[in-house]
Amino acid sequence: MTPQEPERLRLDKWLWCARFYRTRELAAAACEKGRIRINDFRVQKAGREVKLGDILTLPLADKVVVVRVLAAAKRRGSAPEAQQLYEVVEA
Repeated sequence: MTPQEPERLRLDKWLWCARFYRTRELAAAACEKGRIRINDFRVQKAGREVKLGDILTLPLADKVVVVRVLAAAKRRGSAPEAQQLYEVVEA
């Protein structure tokens, strides 16, 4: 991680940048409905910060995916860039 990149990022923004949701509003709604977990704790605020190493549990289509946060993002990039932000722990 370079000095210019943030070490922490809002959960809704990270989910959007990592391309788990098409819009930031959809990511925020999922957070506020309690559908996302950070390190086994249910999140109910989109502003909750994620940091490197956090484990996120989130619903995707008809399954639940567990990912480890590897990096924060400055912007929403291409799909290959987004895949570098996390690693799938369990699908």
